[in-house]
Amino acid sequence: MQLFDLEYALSTIPIVAKGVPLSIAIAVVGFIIGSIIGLALSIIRIYKIPVLYQLATIYISFFRGIPVLVQIFLAYYGIPLVIRYINQKYSLNIDISGIGAIYFMYLVYSLYCSAYLSEIFRSAILSIDKGQLEASYSVGMTTTQSLFIIILPQSLLIALPNILNFFIMLIKETSLVFAASVPEIMGIATLEADRSSKFLEVYIIAALIYWAISIILEKIFGILENKVKKYKRIVG
Repeated sequence: MQLFDLEYALSTIPIVAKGVPLSIAIAVVGFIIGSIIGLALSIIRIYKIPVLYQLATIYISFFRGIPVLVQIFLAYYGIPLVIRYINQKYSLNIDISGIGAIYFMYLVYSLYCSAYLSEIFRSAILSIDKGQLEASYSVGMTTTQSLFIIILPQSLLIALPNILNFFIMLIKETSLVFAASVPEIMGIATLEADRSSKFLEVYIIAALIYWAISIILEKIFGILENKVKKYKRIVG
């Protein structure tokens, strides 16, 4: 019995690597949409807008309190059931058979990201000295103007390290979408492992690919953070 087939493991690298673009696409789409929703949620909670504040609190608690895998199953299996029920109930003919599982994953990760990013944005915004808001009022700015021109740019600089770390974590979280038969890194790795029955080799290669992506992103984000620090020193 051979414990580890190095030659076979090396041969699976280009096979498993085919899932990298899709893993990154899920993370990027979820991150961008989640950032927009998350920023809106953070503003709603900071200014405690009636009704919306309570809804936003429940929303954030729900998506932060449920594992991503459960959210994936709820979307992948639940949405088609709900649509089928609506079709029968109201004699409609909504067809979602042509919608790929990847679009459900975009939805799941957008909602998941929005809940976490909203808290990152909220803490960063609240860390800004209130005196700056008062100073903006003294020069005739509205609350909206001061928020987008003065508060948000500074808070995003403060939140940048947490945002970048979250994105690296998000890349690794996309490994769960294999449960919905999406051919990203883990999806392809699982198919290859099932085909060859060489699970150790394939999953080690998948792990190394995730590690490599994390290292590359850490290097890129490290350079970005250093540039931001230099900018803050110049501005300061």
